[in-house]
Amino acid sequence: MLAAGVMGLFSAPAFARDLAPLQAQPTPYCRASEQVTAQKENFRKAALQGDPAAQNQYQAALAQDAEVLRQCRNQTWPAVQAIWLRLYPCDIKAGVLDELMDRIVNKGYNRVYVEVFYDGQVLLPGTNNPTVWTPVVRSGEDLLAQAIQKGHERGLKVYAWLFSMNFGANYAQRTDRQTVLARNGRGQTSLDIGQDISLSTDLSTLELDKAFIDPYNLQARQDYQQLVQAVAQRRPDGMLFDYIRYPRQSGSASITTKVKDLWIYGEASKQTLSQRALNYKGLDLIRRFVEQGTITSKDMAEVDQLYPNESEPLWQNRKSSGSVSRAQLLQELWILSVAHAYQGVTDFLAAAAQPAQQQGIATGAVFFSDGNRSVGKGFDSRMQPWHYFPASLEWHTMAYALCGNTNCIVKQVQTVLKEAPQGTQVIPALAGQWGQVMAGNRPTLEAQMNAIHEAAPQINMVSHFAFSWQDPQFDQTRRACSLPQQ
Repeated sequence: MLAAGVMGLFSAPAFARDLAPLQAQPTPYCRASEQVTAQKENFRKAALQGDPAAQNQYQAALAQDAEVLRQCRNQTWPAVQAIWLRLYPCDIKAGVLDELMDRIVNKGYNRVYVEVFYDGQVLLPGTNNPTVWTPVVRSGEDLLAQAIQKGHERGLKVYAWLFSMNFGANYAQRTDRQTVLARNGRGQTSLDIGQDISLSTDLSTLELDKAFIDPYNLQARQDYQQLVQAVAQRRPDGMLFDYIRYPRQSGSASITTKVKDLWIYGEASKQTLSQRALNYKGLDLIRRFVEQGTITSKDMAEVDQLYPNESEPLWQNRKSSGSVSRAQLLQELWILSVAHAYQGVTDFLAAAAQPAQQQGIATGAVFFSDGNRSVGKGFDSRMQPWHYFPASLEWHTMAYALCGNTNCIVKQVQTVLKEAPQGTQVIPALAGQWGQVMAGNRPTLEAQMNAIHEAAPQINMVSHFAFSWQDPQFDQTRRACSLPQQ
């Protein structure tokens, strides 16, 4: 409606009438025609040189394109086609953000997920950054606010995309934040865990600047909520929370089979786990189990002697069952510890999303469909309980599987659909390129989308990772440029 209203302002001048012949039927996937794209780019370049008539022509073209895209997406599957985007400091240069957003619209996208917190950096202006993280742009330019504005001018919905439990290495190096980090039973943080990266690395195993925090830590939650509040002030159309999980390890360590594999050894996490005890016997056994990695018959006898007035150990969701064996207690303590790790993730997500939800901003969680899987007697080390995420959130499932065809990708999406409560918005994120099979025999985006549409016609929104893969030369130019010294 806004685009139509804007077009009304330009209905009389000749330049608006000159644009009309270019509004032919859109190409497949709602891409703009080469003629429309070229004409709009000419207007942009001329406007950048200070030509007022070209500026009017350019604004009229933006409004027309927005309306054409809106109509096309209303008639074409999927109704929402989104792209994941990282901005760079040089995007503050005059005209760059306009060209970037034009290219996104030209490719048929009507939603963009702008990365605003990643690798310990925030997309907030250096002169107005209330967070503990480093600003991407050191000057007073508000690149996020500009991206939202320019996206809206083109009919784009603009979401803010944030890393969540992964706070970045520079955060982890702060002397006043050492207790915030998640730790396993060997005293390690995620920074102590290595990974092998190659051209064939599965995206589901890749960790970026991996400094994972203890989700139960109050300082971590306060720092993160301050970030969310600052981003929400820019009024994005939505906020997506990524890295809602623990780090993924490689090899045999990718499966958590022992309590000391769990990232529950931060002080806040251990304290909260102790509080799940319902009597002293339960408290003592929980502590012994966590610290020792097991409990012995001797431990059970000592606990009985210490608390003779209590019949048996109790903790949350454990019911009294009379006589209990060591094997049974070990199993129940293991399940308690796993549930505690899972609960930390879901509690952190709820706390993270709250400031945005209070302002009426849509929220979503980004996850891997296999991040919650059980393997034998163990669990995926990411411990990502997306099946417990609330249906009020958008579910952005990253369907990045590699098997040489689309079957495994479709299977990942179907796995999520089976678990999703009725009414949940499931929005698959696909990795790939238009018209080109990628390394590792990753199918084209067209093939992936067609397969999902056929297998799950109820899905009407998808996203593509990432803009840098769709337009690598332009992305490299933007990333490699340098700004004058401030």
